[in-house]
Amino acid sequence: MNNREVVTRFPPSPTGTLHIGGARTALFNWLFARHHNGKFVLRIEDTDKTRSTKENTEAIIESMKWLGLDWDEGPYFQSQRVDIYNEIIQELLSSGKAYYCHCGPDELERKRAEAMKRGLKPKYDGKCRELGLGKAPGAVVRLKIPLSGTTMFQDLVKGVISIDNEELDDLILQRSDGSFTYNYAVVVDDSKMGITYVIRGDDHVNNTPRQILIYKALGEPIPQYAHLPMILGPDKSPLSKRHGATSVMAYKEMGFLPHALLNSLARLGWSYGDQEKFTIHELIKLFSLEHVGKSAGIFNMEKLLDLNGKYIREKDDGDLANLLIPFLTNLGCADLTTEKVEGAVRTLKPRAKTLLEMAQGALFYFKEITFEKEAEEKFLRPELLEILEGLLSDLKAATGFGQKELERIFSSFSQRHKIKLGKVAQPLRVALTGKAVSPGIFEIMEVLGQEMVIKRLSTAISYIKTKGDR
Repeated sequence: MNNREVVTRFPPSPTGTLHIGGARTALFNWLFARHHNGKFVLRIEDTDKTRSTKENTEAIIESMKWLGLDWDEGPYFQSQRVDIYNEIIQELLSSGKAYYCHCGPDELERKRAEAMKRGLKPKYDGKCRELGLGKAPGAVVRLKIPLSGTTMFQDLVKGVISIDNEELDDLILQRSDGSFTYNYAVVVDDSKMGITYVIRGDDHVNNTPRQILIYKALGEPIPQYAHLPMILGPDKSPLSKRHGATSVMAYKEMGFLPHALLNSLARLGWSYGDQEKFTIHELIKLFSLEHVGKSAGIFNMEKLLDLNGKYIREKDDGDLANLLIPFLTNLGCADLTTEKVEGAVRTLKPRAKTLLEMAQGALFYFKEITFEKEAEEKFLRPELLEILEGLLSDLKAATGFGQKELERIFSSFSQRHKIKLGKVAQPLRVALTGKAVSPGIFEIMEVLGQEMVIKRLSTAISYIKTKGDR
């Protein structure tokens, strides 16, 4: 660790939404900065004018906010920094570290083909390097790469990486249309923003020597580099849509809690002993690049679901109710009261793995029900009419409708009719929920309330009677 302040950055490109891989990179940069009381910078790399969209930019920022990955500076936009890039290009040209190249695409392609024919590396031959050419239509600006020696760096994850300079082209910094190349813009931004640690996916390893050479030409301090292992699906192939959603906001829409996703992302390529579950404070305290592995992280949807279920069970009922209301609204529920939603949450949270699953399971509390065919055939039978009518009478006479009062009513009813609770509980469950499986019968009756219980039981009794008349 050097003595410079730790400054990390996350530079997404708004050519798409924020995906799992990008979110993991953002998280590791954020954790590293927070661990060292440093700064975390957000920079939007929107120079690809044809594919970058405002909608994707907004989705990326929304995803970051949902995950709780706050930034100390930014968001900066590369599209607004063209003057800075032009200024630095002029400095490099003036100092003789860069030059105008007039070789056209056809000439370059012909030279590449000739080099390959002779078994040589198809790289630019440096024709314009020392000609002192000026600006011209179709010209590009290239960096003068050292013709010998090696460029080496200590990757904080992978160890020492080096490349012979003679393997590299004289890099293009500015294209013929005036736009700037990725490697050039990134280095200018990182140096101007004081970035001291570049933590990114290992698909960028090949860019690093090139970027270091640009740093050297600029005379700027070179950051420390750490390249993170790939993320794979359970079948060990690169993570893709067939393994589940890859967009962060899709996980929000599926009803995952942000911290459950963060926790899972933290464990993709990083570990701390055998610990699987971390608070955000623990992640900040424990995170270090020394614990980032060299092998790929495996994204496991089942593990994420289990973890999300654990966080749901730990969450306050009132907080869960507030999170659940938008899901219920999307499923067509209206006139929702926080009190009733909180009651529903209390009955469903022990088994729910996502908020969407919980909302779907809660629909019988807030919408009209229909009887599942198998359930009604098995439990809403004419021979149970007398029992259900007797129970309806007792429930109408109830002076309280809490779980203890309901237990007392049912106990008394069972003794009087000499039947076991199970005989009446299942038909009643189908009458109240339309299904044969639900949370505890007394729990759901308390949440539904006396008026709704009486209404639904009466409807079920009428339904059994019409069945008997068929």
